Amino acid sequence: MNFETFNFHPSVAAGVAAAGYEIPTPIQARAIPQVLNGRDVMGLAQTGTGKTAAFVLPILNRLMGRKHGCVRALIIAPTRELAEQIHQAIETLGRKTRIRSVSVYGGVGINPQIQKLKHSDIVIACPGRLLDHIGRHSIDLSQLEVLVIDEADQMFDMGFMPDIRRILKHLPRKRQTLLFSATMPREIRRLAGDILRDPATVQVGITAPADTVSHALYPVAQHLKTALLLKLLGNTNTKSVLVFTRTKHRAKSLGKKLVAAGYRSASLQGNLSQTRRQAALDGFRDGTFQILVATDIAARGIDVTRISHVINYDIPSTPEAYIHRIGRTGRATRSGEAFTLITGEDKDMVRAINRIIGSEIEQRTLSAFDYGSTAPNRKGPSQWTGKPKRELSGVKKSRNKTKSRSKFFI
Repeated sequence: MNFETFNFHPSVAAGVAAAGYEIPTPIQARAIPQVLNGRDVMGLAQTGTGKTAAFVLPILNRLMGRKHGCVRALIIAPTRELAEQIHQAIETLGRKTRIRSVSVYGGVGINPQIQKLKHSDIVIACPGRLLDHIGRHSIDLSQLEVLVIDEADQMFDMGFMPDIRRILKHLPRKRQTLLFSATMPREIRRLAGDILRDPATVQVGITAPADTVSHALYPVAQHLKTALLLKLLGNTNTKSVLVFTRTKHRAKSLGKKLVAAGYRSASLQGNLSQTRRQAALDGFRDGTFQILVATDIAARGIDVTRISHVINYDIPSTPEAYIHRIGRTGRATRSGEAFTLITGEDKDMVRAINRIIGSEIEQRTLSAFDYGSTAPNRKGPSQWTGKPKRELSGVKKSRNKTKSRSKFFI
């Protein structure tokens, strides 16, 4: 199968060709025909599967030949980065069309958005700023034909469900609705049941991580995490590294420590202005920064295909979040590595991640690292009580080495 199979409008097909798309990904092959046929769709797909084009291309095709200059499609995304990524995808794939799109989110001036909304066919919006525009009557949704809710589970995690419900009250009942989510907690199932009419369900790679990614756990006391991270970076052939932390403060602090250690590093977290967030992301994409330290929420929408390593400075809060994180490396058949620093408090989550991976992730230690160093103002270090299975940097291997791999790409 190739993209010619979908029989897109010539202008849309020209954009596909110009973007270099040749063979549809599984989510694209399964979802695009359903969307083209006007069906509501429940898409179960993780970041990295190609789902953005799976809804963007049918929307572009639908809007061809229609009256331009009023909002016909609305895409709701949880973060500014993801909204901007979708907007860029529309501009790339729709470059041969006259269809206009605008991304709408907080942290930037509202007046330029108001002007663009007067002439846009597609709006990509974060819930809070969209409600601002609805309250100001600066967006007309009366002609809406297609609604897309992207990353619905993340929307729920961020507390946006009440906002989504409020937005839905302002939309025409007669519309096509597409809902995409990586997981299906009860609240998302309830939302899908409320807003989708006889939906086609398209599911791709929900619980499997990428087979192009190798995994390793590094047991360490909490106070030694930064020192171990620096040692790992020095002993590993890294190209582009995404480091995840649990909090905004830690992302900012760790980013500064990496800069002080001589690394080209930046942090991406919610307290930054939109200009600084975009500068950090652009610098990571173009190689200005080798390392980007980010929180889970800030990292949504990062579409960088050449990340060689994902390092979990803090273990994620759910196994699904682990899959999302490591999906940032090993894309488009490239190999990647995912390292996770774990403490004695992380045992339950380690077991849960092992279950979702389908095997026990190997544990490693660095032979040249001093794990016995005491914490400041403490009598001794907090020890990991699990038994590592592999030593690195002179790397001592266990005989029972286990590696898990899987396939991922956006």
